[in-house]
Amino acid sequence: MPAQSDRSFWIFNAVISTAAIGFLAWLLLVREGGGVRADLSFMPGVNAALNASSATLLVLGLAAIRSGRREVHKRLMVSAFAASAVFLVGYVLYHYAHGDTSYQGVGTVRIVYFMILITHVLLSIVMLPMILTTFYLATRGRFASHKKLARWTLPIWLYVSVTGVVIYFMLRP
Repeated sequence: MPAQSDRSFWIFNAVISTAAIGFLAWLLLVREGGGVRADLSFMPGVNAALNASSATLLVLGLAAIRSGRREVHKRLMVSAFAASAVFLVGYVLYHYAHGDTSYQGVGTVRIVYFMILITHVLLSIVMLPMILTTFYLATRGRFASHKKLARWTLPIWLYVSVTGVVIYFMLRP
């Protein structure tokens, strides 16, 4: 019985993750933004705040589990996931309506920006399936496996959240 339910999860995880990556690739690389009559110029700030909230909740969740407060940890991690999910919705809406934002910096700071952006994007691609798997293992009570994967998931998720805020500030004139 557990193998069948695991199989269902792996299929679900693969479908959701592939669909999300495919949709974002279409949105950012194929579809040209704009043409939507909605002023969502406030969304980058909201999205940066959601990323900052997610990062804060992740750090608090880590502190909670290290101090043995499992229920607090669980609530904080679910809250971090919710903040990241709301961020993703806001990100999609903004880019659908407004398209991409070009970086205006020059020189060394431009190289730094693109290094941060590239690592941010690449790591964000693996984030969703890792988060879903980490959550799945916890809900199944497989805490040894959950902990092993969380040691990778947490720093990647934290990096993506923090660099999201950094990218926001670097894009501001």
